[in-house]
Amino acid sequence: MSTIQQTTDKPVTIDEIVHVLSHRPTATTREREWSGVTVDMYAPLPNVSERYPALDHHVICYCPYGSARLVQGREGTVHESLISAGVSMLMPAGYDSLWEGSASATARLRIPAALIESAGEQIGRHATSRVEIRNVFETRDPVIEHIAQILIGELDRKPHAAQTLIVDHVSFALAAHLLRSYNVYEPVLPPALPALSKVELARLTRYIEDNLDSPIGLVELAGIVNVSHFHFTRLFKRSTGMTAISFVEQCRIRRAQSLIMETAIPLAEIALVTGFADQSHFTRRFHRHVGCTPAAFAREHGRRRATKGTGK
Repeated sequence: MSTIQQTTDKPVTIDEIVHVLSHRPTATTREREWSGVTVDMYAPLPNVSERYPALDHHVICYCPYGSARLVQGREGTVHESLISAGVSMLMPAGYDSLWEGSASATARLRIPAALIESAGEQIGRHATSRVEIRNVFETRDPVIEHIAQILIGELDRKPHAAQTLIVDHVSFALAAHLLRSYNVYEPVLPPALPALSKVELARLTRYIEDNLDSPIGLVELAGIVNVSHFHFTRLFKRSTGMTAISFVEQCRIRRAQSLIMETAIPLAEIALVTGFADQSHFTRRFHRHVGCTPAAFAREHGRRRATKGTGK
């Protein structure tokens, strides 16, 4: 097994590489007003024997059709394989490369390092505390293949103002995929955020249901689990997905529904025993949650009750 040494020369940019190579692309996005990934299409090349300098960007060589036996050398290793349709090769920035044998038709997706950094910032610092894209001599990656085919398809289309938006989003998706699947370093997961335990939630729920006929405030709920009411507000929403005030009101509405269905208590009285300020307030909040007034709900689901104070 032979070795390839890392070059100490200044890495070649996306704009420069097209002038460094001995062959020219048959089609390219360089004339388009695209940002993000640059796509260069190359025809099959027989009898290749070339060493390329290190690049300042990442490259995915995707084979859209055909096959060829190719020797690649990167990162101190030489690899020989049959490259066929659907295979991708991932060459990270910073290392020179050796290519020998026959090269199949390829779409070379040139990905700026800045695009990877931008994707990392969007994902969040915990997911990308360190970034080093892995060298991959050959892989069948359906995500890369799908994105490559989208970009090739856009290259075949006539220029259009919508292409910029399409290519920007597809390029960003490719960068995010590389971070997720080809970063040498595992993501650093953030510490688990504090939340209320099942026992604490059960205690709170029991207290709320036992006191629905009275005002229930954040301070008293926070006291049940021994935290400040400011901290309680965040804890409760993180644990249940809703605010404590919304949860209390849902409990009031559920109790009201049960009383309407199971008793003949007048609606005005139900409003009071479930903690609403008055029947008008009860009617408004009930309609918001259930989609109809208490009176309509009673006609549909409830027992016969006194007509006095039935709500409308």
